[in-house]
Amino acid sequence: MDHAFAVRKLTEFLDLVGGYLFEVDLATSDEGRQLPAWPQQLVVQEAVARQIANAYSPGLGDVERDDMENDATYWHRVRTAAAQALGMASSAEEIAAFLRPTSPAIAADCLHPWAWEPAAPLWAAEARQDAVLAAARTVNRRLQQKLGRHDIGETDLCMQAFDLKAAQPGKPRLRFPGNRTTATWRARQDGAKYFTAGAFLAIRNVAAHEEAVDWSRQDALEHLAALSIVARWIEECTIEQAQPSEPPQ
Repeated sequence: MDHAFAVRKLTEFLDLVGGYLFEVDLATSDEGRQLPAWPQQLVVQEAVARQIANAYSPGLGDVERDDMENDATYWHRVRTAAAQALGMASSAEEIAAFLRPTSPAIAADCLHPWAWEPAAPLWAAEARQDAVLAAARTVNRRLQQKLGRHDIGETDLCMQAFDLKAAQPGKPRLRFPGNRTTATWRARQDGAKYFTAGAFLAIRNVAAHEEAVDWSRQDALEHLAALSIVARWIEECTIEQAQPSEPPQ
């Protein structure tokens, strides 16, 4: 709902009603003065105000004229309903924010240090793209250091590191703790392979190769959070080396 439109229309209507009631008061105080007729614009605006009031509170704008009441009483009741609707429209966004369930917030300095520490000074300078790229490069370097591999790119390295196949000479694996015979362990291992590779493809590559990206603070923070997950998994996992081959007899 366009609350600003509602505020504007209701304010205009209340000004018209106030002006009309002022004329009524003047006529009432002067016995020789005739009561003013309802201005056409007032009637037109009353129809708009009625719809707006009903949008905020069904039935609020349905003020019906009582045969026994005078014009002033009727328009005072109409004005009261419009004023109530104006109050609802004016504070609608604030009330909605106040009544919204409290949501958790991500504290950037609680992200994994491999992700946040290289990003922090760039983030402070509002260089969000550079901050994300710095985090991705640091996480990649940590992965390379842990596996002792600097021969392939980060995407391929992730795909090989978390692969379910046994380690091969020169191709160690990262392994989560837990029972490796269960479907859950295998699913986690396989999921990490694609998640980590995807993080570098969809986040690091964009940050590195696009001249400028229009990431909001929320976008950039979520990218850092994804890289933080990658960092935690790399640190959590143990290294599985290839079994040495049996020497010939």
